[in-house]
Amino acid sequence: MKCWCCRAKMRRGTAPFFVERNGYRVSWDNIPAWVCDQCGEVLFEAREVDLIQEALANLDRETTMLVGQSSR
Repeated sequence: MKCWCCRAKMRRGTAPFFVERNGYRVSWDNIPAWVCDQCGEVLFEAREVDLIQEALANLDRETTMLVGQSSR
């Protein structure tokens, strides 16, 4: 696979993922990904993106319930 940024070769590896949203922060250190040997660009495949989105949707629901309880 070639990097869409610099056209160098990408290899299978892992990459960190971090997001800050809705009052919380989430960080994973080793998500499977394609990583560019030259520029370091990261590409997550659809399976990993789906799993990340599912985990964040669950956190959104739990956070909403938690915040709702604290306002009582």
